[in-house]
This record gives sequence, C-alpha cells and structure tokens, in this order.
Amino acid sequence: MTDNRLTVSGQQGQRVLRLYHLYRLLIGFALVLLIASNLEGQLLDISHAQLFTYGSWTYLIVNIIATASMHRTDNLLPIFTLALFDVAQLSLLFYAAGGTPSGIGNLIIVAVAVANILLRGRIGLLIAAVAAAGIIYLTFYLSLSNPAASNQYMQAGILGTLCFAAAIFVQGLSKRLRASEYLAEQRADDVASLEELNTLIIQRMRTGILVLNEDWQVLQANQSALTMLGHDSALEIVLAKQFPELINSLQQWHNNPALRPSSARPALNNTELQVSFAKLKNNHSLRILAFLEDSSQLNQQAQQLKLVSLGRLTAGIAHEIRNPLGAISHAAQLLHESTHLDAADQRLTQIIQDQSRRMNTVIENVLQLSRQRQAEPQLLDLKYWLHRFASEFRGNNDSNRILHLTTKGKGLKTRMDPHQLDQVLMNLVENGMRYSNKFNTHSQVWLHLYRHPNTDLPTLEVHDDGPGVSEENQHSLFEPFFTTENKGTGLGLYISRELCESNQARLDYAPRASGGSCFKITFSHPHKMSA
Repeated sequence: MTDNRLTVSGQQGQRVLRLYHLYRLLIGFALVLLIASNLEGQLLDISHAQLFTYGSWTYLIVNIIATASMHRTDNLLPIFTLALFDVAQLSLLFYAAGGTPSGIGNLIIVAVAVANILLRGRIGLLIAAVAAAGIIYLTFYLSLSNPAASNQYMQAGILGTLCFAAAIFVQGLSKRLRASEYLAEQRADDVASLEELNTLIIQRMRTGILVLNEDWQVLQANQSALTMLGHDSALEIVLAKQFPELINSLQQWHNNPALRPSSARPALNNTELQVSFAKLKNNHSLRILAFLEDSSQLNQQAQQLKLVSLGRLTAGIAHEIRNPLGAISHAAQLLHESTHLDAADQRLTQIIQDQSRRMNTVIENVLQLSRQRQAEPQLLDLKYWLHRFASEFRGNNDSNRILHLTTKGKGLKTRMDPHQLDQVLMNLVENGMRYSNKFNTHSQVWLHLYRHPNTDLPTLEVHDDGPGVSEENQHSLFEPFFTTENKGTGLGLYISRELCESNQARLDYAPRASGGSCFKITFSHPHKMSA
C-alpha cells in the first residue's frame, strides 16, 4: 500500500487534530495559570520573566484562534504552520524559562511527536530538525549570558536526539497503523460490495424470496416476491390473512421437511405459486426462507419445449406425407380432365381433389406450427395495437365483413410477441366471420378490450353472432384436429391457445347469452415477463 499524501486526512486526521488542539490549549492554560498564581519563580528558573509572560499569553491566544478556525487536515500549509509555530513558541519559552531544567524541552518532544502524526515523511522530520536546532542553539545562546547554562549541552543534545527519535518512531508507527487501517477499509469495501452485489442479485431474481421469523412474520422480501403477492413493501404482507395457503404449506413442511409443498394462490392475486422452504440460523435465532416460483413461467417453459418437440415430430410426418399427396392430387387433376369419364367418375375425381386440398391445408398448418419461433415478448399498448389491427383488417376486406372495436380503461398494456398476437387474433376474427355469415347476410365480429375487475389484467373478448358451440363440444374446442366442419382442419384454435400460453396469456371460450360465441384472451401483467 502506497500513500504519498503529506497529511493525515479524513476522520482520523480530524480526531488527531482535535486532540492536538486540546493538548495545546491545556498547556497554554497551565502556563497562564502558573503566571497568574506567581508560582513560576518557585518552579522555574525565570531568567527572562517578562518574555516568559508574553510568550505564554501569546501561546494561549494563538492556540485559541487556531482551535476555533482550523478543523481540517487535508491542507498542508495550515498544519505545517501550526506545528512550526508550536515548536518555535515552546522553544522561546524554553529559553525564557532557563533551558533544560525548566522541563519545557519535554513539551517540545511531545509537540514534535504529535506533529509527525499529522505530517508525514520529510516534512515531519523538518519539524523535528527545527525543534532540535532550536533547543541546542537557544541553550548555546543562553550560556552566553548565563555561564551556569554551559552544563546543559549534554541534556540539550539528548533532547534534540529525542526529537528525531520521536519523529521517526511516530512516523513508523503511524505508517503501520495506516496500512492496517487501509487494509481494514479495503476489507470493509469488499464486504459492502459483496453485500450490495448479493442484494442486487436477490432483487433481480425471478424467484420470490421471503424471510420469516419464528412467528412466521415477513421480515424481508425481494421485488419478485412483492410483485407476486401484490404489495409494495414487506411490512404490508400479513400471511395469515393474505396468503393462508402459504401458512398451511409452512406447517406441513415444518412437520415433515421431506414433503414437497403443494402450489398455492395468494388472496390478492390469481397467480399460482410453487413454494419451497429452507432454514437459516443467524445469531442463535431461527429464520425461514420461503422461495416462491411462478408456475406460469414454468408452464411457459414447458409449453416452449412441447412446441419444439411437437414441431420436430410433425415436420417429419408432414414432409413424408406431402410428396405422395402431391402426386395423388396431380393424378386426380389429370384424370378429371379426361374426356372418357362419365359424370359419376368426374364427381369421384373432384372428391379426390377436394380432400387432397384439405389434407394439404392440414399439412400447411402443421408445418406452420413446427416452424413457430420462440416468443419474443414486447411491451404493447393494446389499445393502440388493436386500433391499428382493426384499421388494417377493414382496409383488406369487403364492406360485408364488419369488424367492431370498443376499448374501456387506460394503461391497458401487456408483454407479448406482436406477430404471434396478430396470428391469434386473425384466427379468431376469421373464425368468427365464417360462423357469423351462416346466420346473417353479412359477417360481424366485435372486439372489446377492458381491464378485468377481479384480476386487474387486460382482457380482450372476440364476439360473433353465429350459432355458437354446443355444450358437448366446448370441452374439445381447443384440442388439435377437432372440428365441426367438413372443410376445417381443427388446428386454428389449438395453435391460437398454444401461442397465447407461450406468451403467458390465456385463451378461453364462453357462450354468449344473446347467441353466438365469445373467445376471451386474458393477457399477462406488463411487468410479469422479461422482454
């Protein structure tokens, strides 16, 4: 560790400076008190009483001013000036009090030691040199007027040596202390950085984490857990009222930790959560970690895997069927053009062509399903997106195919792949138009977008005025290859539901009381999925 600064800064420097101020003030008051009590003549050999009096008062007054005005140690010049004045003024008092017998030389050594705490390197040794030179020179000068002071040279030399020794010792000790302090600060910074990193990772995790005490009260929660439970703060969560199923799962786990807890639903949210628990001992107190997994995300991943597996299988089958089917269709077309066939045979060849086209449509839908790319959700403003969809649909269709659109509410946003949403909605609208045309002279479909009052999620309903779906067929409506028409493939609704579930949306059917059908898409929360 290398530190080239010449002064001690920060809180450590301020503490040392305050002690330095306090020490100098105490010395100044002691000297003035000594003068005021007329004890200086008894305790000291006052050769220059008036100089000692003026010097003591000057020392006290300057230190009071310095204490009031100097609070920082990051500037070299004020600290150096203060230390230099302290040594010079004490040297003057050392001379006025009669030299080494006065004991003021010891105060100079202390002043040099404290100055070398605040001043580092050569500049600290400069203060020691000034103090040593002052003691020796003033002793020599004192001996000129007082021959008895000639015996003080040995003591003055020792005091000067002690000034250097104190400076070197204090600087070495301070260097080690600074190294230890620097290392401690580095360790503290590393721990703080690691704690911040752990906090950030926990907050960004998709897994919800709750920290519970022994009474099953929530102490901490990450952002995913707050989102799943529908709260903004962990203090708002009362599990006994808002998530009683979690308490039941916790009790089951407490009785049998090997038992896998069942899924649960919060009271304020319709999300299905998979819960797991772990014990955490900290300072002899028990903490319980509850991990919340959104089952919809797990279902989405399973849905993606199912689509990939189904796509690989169906792509291989469709490829093998398509080639002989093309040959059959081409042969039937050539046979239909023959002039040697009667009307009955012509009808048979027409049936072959019609069924070949139907099989080809099924193959096209299967290939479309197998080629379906993974969902790439984007943040969509559903109101704006639907208006654009309706405008494009009306521009590409005849006037006898009417599409109505109504929206209610603000902030109707979700995260969904716009291309897949377009495919789903086009399937539902075309399906509604086809059935609406059976009962009416023109086809009509109604789109109604709103926020569901119970789940608070964006919901889109697709209505038509067709015959509707019979009750016995409603359970099989979304199964692959189920159809009530001879020309249908039975894959449109199946693909639509698959695409919705891959985007964490849900497609359901509900009959209309006034007749017709209603397909309802319940979209996910805009912050529930990552883009």
